[in-house]
Amino acid sequence: MQQNLTFRQISLALINWTRRASYAAGLALAIAAAAPADLQAQGLFSPAITVNEDVITTYELEQRALFLSVLGSVQGDPFETARDDLIEDRLKRQVMKDVGLTLSEEEVTEGMRELAQRANLTLEEFLASLNQAGVAPETVRDFTTAGLGWREYVRGRFLSQARPSEAEIDRAMGTAGSGSVQVLLSEIILPLTQENAAQVQDLAIQISELTRAEAFAASAAQFSAADSRTDGGRLPWMSLSRLPPQLQEVVLGLEPGEITQPLPMQGAIAIFRMRGLREVDGRSATYAAIDYATYRIPGGRSPEALARATEIRDEIDTCDDLYGINKGQDPDRLFRGSEAPGAIPQDIALELSRFDENESSATLTRDNGQTLLFVMLCGRTSEVVASQENARVAVANALVQQRLNELAEAHVEQLKANARIDFQ
Repeated sequence: MQQNLTFRQISLALINWTRRASYAAGLALAIAAAAPADLQAQGLFSPAITVNEDVITTYELEQRALFLSVLGSVQGDPFETARDDLIEDRLKRQVMKDVGLTLSEEEVTEGMRELAQRANLTLEEFLASLNQAGVAPETVRDFTTAGLGWREYVRGRFLSQARPSEAEIDRAMGTAGSGSVQVLLSEIILPLTQENAAQVQDLAIQISELTRAEAFAASAAQFSAADSRTDGGRLPWMSLSRLPPQLQEVVLGLEPGEITQPLPMQGAIAIFRMRGLREVDGRSATYAAIDYATYRIPGGRSPEALARATEIRDEIDTCDDLYGINKGQDPDRLFRGSEAPGAIPQDIALELSRFDENESSATLTRDNGQTLLFVMLCGRTSEVVASQENARVAVANALVQQRLNELAEAHVEQLKANARIDFQ
């Protein structure tokens, strides 16, 4: 199934679009010219598709295609995506009608106002900006109505099925010994200094507003300082409990495809994109303490400093070997300690989260970018204590959202399979 763009993804895309408003000039003409010949031959308000007797007009198709193109949130042919979206919208509206679910004008207007606020605009400014690109207010209203109504329908129909039991939450948190949660993330780590702070912060905001996986991967390859940049920022599946405590709740608040706001760290800004979340068999340990080492290399991210970091990595096997590397030098260059996960600086904790024992990286900097920080994991001390209640609530909410998405997608697929869909 080609999934509809989510309500929140569209919102983020709108923010991105309002920052490049010049792109909208002439786009309506381009969309009209690019319309398939069969659409151009029909009148604007003639039927293009019939879904169980409900008509989708050529005008609606062109408007939805234009809307998606203005947002820059569609890959491939915008008309194909518009067709799929509108067919699914009609099916959703039909089941909403069957159960008597309607939205008031106030609810729809408030939903549109929320979209506008995400773009830092009033509703009037928001609609006027879209209108300049040829998108009618009714198109935004229809999109908002379908999105809000379907969300209410899904929660009303499936919420009781989606709620996890206490045992399922225990398994997801790895506290029952039989299961755990793993997350699949992509990352971008942007080095930050006093000199480049304004530019990096602006770049981080732009990246956080991306909606396409390819665009995020390209940004990682171009801008990220992390080793994962060679694979478009993609990280492998990892246990949720390995992430820094501060980051766990942020990650659990994301839906697949969503991107975090820029997260400030010492000497860097981090941005993450959620690619997936799953429950797996096998206990996921929680940790009472992390044993790690850092070694300071003068020169920041200069070629010489990075080369020295590579030499050190090749010369050592364990954290203990770093004492030999630092022999005869300032003792303050080497740190070795065991700390609770929440006490470790967040950028270092993030680096450690992806390591197995005796693995290392040279991504981070200190002293306003003048010192490269070699980070190495020495070991982890597990604990069997259950996580705090707020973490438990976050895991439960993430499981509910994951299951609601799965149930909703399966329901739409069943509706499509049972529907009579005619293309004119």
